[in-house]
Amino acid sequence: MLNLTDMKKRRKFDREFKQMVIELSNNREDLTALAAELDIRTDLIYRWRREATVYHESSFPGQGNKILTEEQKEIVKLKKELRDAQIERDILKKAVSIFSKSDGKYSNS
Repeated sequence: MLNLTDMKKRRKFDREFKQMVIELSNNREDLTALAAELDIRTDLIYRWRREATVYHESSFPGQGNKILTEEQKEIVKLKKELRDAQIERDILKKAVSIFSKSDGKYSNS
């Protein structure tokens, strides 16, 4: 039987640690050795470097929340509104289809 104390806890790293690791990795060639020194996985270093390159200042906001610019927030809002409008449209299409089949008013039969 597996005991909860036997399970490995997921570690959390703060923004400063991740940025320090990225800076160290930029000056080192052997990232495997760096990962071993810091007791982290090598793939974390590669992922953190990639995130820092893509998101720049908004990388590593914490708790899985991305820091968005005003334009990105607006895009997210508009995509949600579009998705809601599409759902409403689909519901109305189904309702019209149901009602047109039941009373024959809206069909050519």
